[in-house]
Amino acid sequence: MIIALWITALLLTALYLLSGGMKVATAGVPDGTYSDLVDDLGVTGVRAIGVVEVIGALGILLPLVTGIAPILIVLAGIGLVLVQLGAGIYHLRKGDAKVLGVNAALLLLAVAVTVLALLR
Repeated sequence: MIIALWITALLLTALYLLSGGMKVATAGVPDGTYSDLVDDLGVTGVRAIGVVEVIGALGILLPLVTGIAPILIVLAGIGLVLVQLGAGIYHLRKGDAKVLGVNAALLLLAVAVTVLALLR
């Protein structure tokens, strides 16, 4: 069980550090990856989402590595589940169905990490 937690946690952390870091670093770049999102939420909104994703990723990784406050893994996992639910709703409303698979995969990983951390 602990091996499954480590694998899913590392994968989820890597994906969210990449995604969140990209949002923080490139939001507001003209014709960039997040231009549609910036049009809807503004540069500050996109960067805020990126910061939340990075904090969630660190909230999963750091307690797992240090063993300090392991309940934070569960809380960060729940937070990332909520982020993905919001992202899925956003993409459905925009009619952007091509990324729903990515949202679903990240949602399932976040749920898996949360459940595995609870069962630990």
